[in-house]
Amino acid sequence: MLKKSKIRKNDTVEVIAGKDKGKRGTVVSVLLKKEAVIVSGVNIVKKAMKKKSQQDQGGIAEIEAPLNISNVAIVCKKCGPTKIGYKIDGDKKIRVCRKCGDVL
Repeated sequence: MLKKSKIRKNDTVEVIAGKDKGKRGTVVSVLLKKEAVIVSGVNIVKKAMKKKSQQDQGGIAEIEAPLNISNVAIVCKKCGPTKIGYKIDGDKKIRVCRKCGDVL
């Protein structure tokens, strides 16, 4: 069974654990099966790439590797890294900052 994620694509997040602790970036993709996220500019690893065609270059490429979703925190514009709460506004469910109540 897949878990639902509170963090979505294009959210600004901060890494709270690991080698890139303190770095911020936007979420490129959310991998629900692995419970991981790929953040732009964070967790860069070197990968050996095979040459696919004559135009395509092979060699060692630097790519963004997935981070566990528990190692990132969403960033509120006012208060920084925070947890996500929910408010029901009419018939819509809105994500809000737990510290200040601002809409994320």
